[in-house]
Amino acid sequence: MLFTIISIIIISIIGTISHFLYDISGHNKFIGLFTAVNESTWEHIKIALTPTFLWGLVDGLVYGIDGNYFLAKFISLLVLLILIPLLFYGYQYILKKDIPVLNILIFYISIIISQLAFYYLIKMNEVKPIIKYLSCVGIFLIFGGYMIHTLLPGKTFLFKDPITNKYGYKGHK
Repeated sequence: MLFTIISIIIISIIGTISHFLYDISGHNKFIGLFTAVNESTWEHIKIALTPTFLWGLVDGLVYGIDGNYFLAKFISLLVLLILIPLLFYGYQYILKKDIPVLNILIFYISIIISQLAFYYLIKMNEVKPIIKYLSCVGIFLIFGGYMIHTLLPGKTFLFKDPITNKYGYKGHK
């Protein structure tokens, strides 16, 4: 559990820093691939995914030989992809307004739940080989989608910057 707590702290710190890194880097496009380039929901999902992918270098060394590693990593990434927009749009639908402090809490709560899911899945009985392979494919699909949607954001509410009403790099104010 200590490893999980450390992962939550490190992922949260890196994610928080990556919210500001694009501006700090002087709008470096390469840095923008992995950090928030505008205030869209997608960019906030991205700043949770980036450190979770990076943390995979660490947790892969610790748990990589575990039979459930790829399932745990896949589900932890999937939790972020689903939970951030679900909670964000859910509370906005109910309250009919945007509350910045709730947005920040959603970011951290999603990271916590994501890492707890990882922890509990690692502790389960080993899954069948087909689940391991499908999970590995799922991780690659998430990463591929992450890159595609960063370079070619869809023209939907998820990718639209609420301040500039633009998408991707063009959405930066």
